Amino acid sequence: MGSSSTEVSTIVKNWREHPPASYSLKIHSFSQFENSSSSSNDKYQSRLFSSGNEKDNGSGFISMYVEIDSKSLMVFTPPTEVFAEIRFFIYNKKENKYFTIQDVEVKRFNALKTVWGLQQILPCDTFSNPENGYIFEGGQFLSYTEKFSNSKFSWAIKNFSELKENVLTSKSFSMAGKKWFLKLYPKGDSRADGKFLSIFLCLDDCDKPKDDEKIFVQANFRVLDKRGSNHFQCQFNFWYNEQQLGGGWFEFLSLPELPKVYLDKEDALKVEIEFKAVSATKYSPII
Repeated sequence: MGSSSTEVSTIVKNWREHPPASYSLKIHSFSQFENSSSSSNDKYQSRLFSSGNEKDNGSGFISMYVEIDSKSLMVFTPPTEVFAEIRFFIYNKKENKYFTIQDVEVKRFNALKTVWGLQQILPCDTFSNPENGYIFEGGQFLSYTEKFSNSKFSWAIKNFSELKENVLTSKSFSMAGKKWFLKLYPKGDSRADGKFLSIFLCLDDCDKPKDDEKIFVQANFRVLDKRGSNHFQCQFNFWYNEQQLGGGWFEFLSLPELPKVYLDKEDALKVEIEFKAVSATKYSPII
């Protein structure tokens, strides 16, 4: 008689009442979270302890991963290895329990393999349907401001054709509880080869993100048409962090087009940014 082998799954799923002991992430608006993560390779990385969506066999599913801080592996010579059992928790408000999923095989983290996780935790449709009750409690709370008392900031740059400066900075303004300013290169940033207007939205140093903190901004940049009918517009999606305090375009608008369409009778260029969403992250201990 021939023998056949059957692959045995090492994945275990169940329910429990107690929250995770290590870390948790609460997402206030999952639809906005999906939108913002699309601009960062379809994933979101939390503080040091990491989780996110990945483009792999988890298409259509919530995927979750753990990434070890590679610096911690270099404490010893030669670099050390870490063995861990990994269990993921998703709080379900309807059941008042945590849906847990675990690969019972112990995972080995080392310099060559710093990430382990599961590609298919829950179908996206199941997770995002409010009737199913999935929500995170405690830990990291990611939310989005999408309604503003005044979502626009306008900047008129006079005598544009006569400018000698290589870079201009607008006055600072407040949006979603943070200070911002625009930076504009009238002759183009060095990477624009003198052919394009360069423009950036910068976060003020006083609101510089903390270690491992990220701030997502969705906005519309505009250069206003002097006739008021054909504004030049680009949508902006960007994650700010402690290393990246400015985002925008090196090649925003062709310089030869400015005097034809966008400079008014007083040789003024009018720039506008309209905010659509700004993220905020709060941290609280897990009870």
